[in-house]
Amino acid sequence: MDLRVRQELERLGLELDRPELLQVTIEFGPQGQPIPLGEEVQVMDESWTTAHVRLAPITQLWTTAEVSPFLLRTVPQHESFMVLLQSTALIYCTSMGQPETDAEFERIYRKLRRYPDAEDHHPLFSYLQGAARLYLSLRDVSRTEYEALTRRLGNLAERFCSHTGSTNYHRQVLHSVAGT
Repeated sequence: MDLRVRQELERLGLELDRPELLQVTIEFGPQGQPIPLGEEVQVMDESWTTAHVRLAPITQLWTTAEVSPFLLRTVPQHESFMVLLQSTALIYCTSMGQPETDAEFERIYRKLRRYPDAEDHHPLFSYLQGAARLYLSLRDVSRTEYEALTRRLGNLAERFCSHTGSTNYHRQVLHSVAGT
């Protein structure tokens, strides 16, 4: 957790009790293409209150307390992490006017798990990374928990992949998270 970020967002009036209702906003360049996020991101809550905040890299936000990944299968302590990342993915795809393929989601989630502070050619990676950085700034999450959660996301995308180019994960999972 990053108390500096938490205090800054509270000071600016954002509601932090339910991090799954927060969003890292998608920013576009002059040609209408999404701009990958940097250290500073714009965060918005459900009342449309926005704030710019500087977020640390994921590897600097992990706590030292380890929780067995097996506990995550029975008691999802960080379900709001899953919802925040999936809603970010849905908002990104909606703003781009097309869903990403199941295979691309699986690749991005796998990279987010293995190389959490890396860069990627796909801007969606930086927005999912930004959402993860935001959540980890607000809640205590160990490296083991983080890896188990991102593994679950990747496995879910892989499980819905039925053929090359399929978008089942987007259609069946992301839309159910948003309640649409």
